[in-house]
Amino acid sequence: MAKRQLRLGAFMRPVSIHTGAWRYPGAWRDTNFNFPRLRYLAQTLERGKFDAFFMADHLAVLNMPVEALKRSHTVTSFEPFTLLSALAVSTERLGLIATASTTFDAPYHIARRFASLDHLSGGRAGWNIVTTSNPDAALNFGLEEHMEHGERYRRAREFYDVVTGLWDSFAEDAFLRDAESGIFFDPARMHVLDHRGDYLSVRGPLNIARPVQGWPVIVQAGASDAGRQLAAETAEVIFGAHGTLASAQEFYADVKGRMAKLGRDPEHLKILPGCFVVVGDTLEEAKRKRATLDSLVHYESAIASLSIALGTDASRFAPEGPLPEIPDTNASKSGRERVIALAQREGLNVRQLAQRLGGYGGLAMVGTPAMIADEMQAWLEDRGSDGFNVMFPYLPGGLEDFVEKVVPELQRRGIFRREYEGRTLRENLGLPRPKNRFFE
Repeated sequence: MAKRQLRLGAFMRPVSIHTGAWRYPGAWRDTNFNFPRLRYLAQTLERGKFDAFFMADHLAVLNMPVEALKRSHTVTSFEPFTLLSALAVSTERLGLIATASTTFDAPYHIARRFASLDHLSGGRAGWNIVTTSNPDAALNFGLEEHMEHGERYRRAREFYDVVTGLWDSFAEDAFLRDAESGIFFDPARMHVLDHRGDYLSVRGPLNIARPVQGWPVIVQAGASDAGRQLAAETAEVIFGAHGTLASAQEFYADVKGRMAKLGRDPEHLKILPGCFVVVGDTLEEAKRKRATLDSLVHYESAIASLSIALGTDASRFAPEGPLPEIPDTNASKSGRERVIALAQREGLNVRQLAQRLGGYGGLAMVGTPAMIADEMQAWLEDRGSDGFNVMFPYLPGGLEDFVEKVVPELQRRGIFRREYEGRTLRENLGLPRPKNRFFE
């Protein structure tokens, strides 16, 4: 029986998620706006046979006090479609996944942009569906307050139906391009969506041919019950966040179980938890790297990161005291629950918890290439994940260490590809091409 194959995304944001990454010795400090460096990173990922370059997006600067914000290397970044379109002509097989919000954008725009990226890249686009948890984003789009959590997910479900319906506007054989008759396309092979729902009204059709992949790959995150249900109904990749194998196994079984009840094949969803990887030639060296990174996080940044994760101002908490009871908010529910669970599981006070969150508080694998491969293989074989969305401690060194040292170890074990399976993101992930719902 063939071994299960690991899938690897790269969480680029577009640079490292760790707050101290830009201060690490030898790290590139200007990567956000240095296209040659971003191109090098994408090409290095492709050399390492990664499935995808994932660019998380923000529609506001991070909602933290300016004393913390001034220390953040993710305060600004390129608009994702502009960057990924440029990377599309600099790479050949690497998937290109971008975040786009169902709360603050129009479905016609989203459908058009992703269809364009899919055509430009030859079928390598992926849409990370988010409802946007940052309340400050609402202020940038003419709203005084953020849409309620449950309502955001109800809108997202309708939004997905509209976007995928627009991608199906034209049959595969709609474009005749018959010079002799003068007929460019067959109107009978064009569908007008004419959607009128609770949140959206969109006539259509989309003014772009059906994407190369049929639909760009649908990617989601979020672990709340609403998020799990939306993923079970619509997602093909999940970028999860789980600190332990046990919690990951519960999530994996729950979401794939919901898929089966809905008549979806559970193999048509790849669950890739975020994983912060620090590689050393010895365990001691890897631990020193992590300690150095964490020492570069200022307390102002740390407490601000904790405030974002909890959806409440943590600066008023006693630093040396335990985490107090946190009220329900309109921010990400799953994110808040993960932080509370971390504090309880490890007995962390507010200062310790903030320092962990200020660097990176999620799943981390710190060790030699063989140790990291051991952990990844265990998660894969024990059904905690189908792979990982890898986060690098600093760039370019952290990424180069993974590609040059961890990837060969995974390949040696027969659990990661030596060559890409195909040219499209769907082919490489082992996902089927969706049928056009309006045309056979």
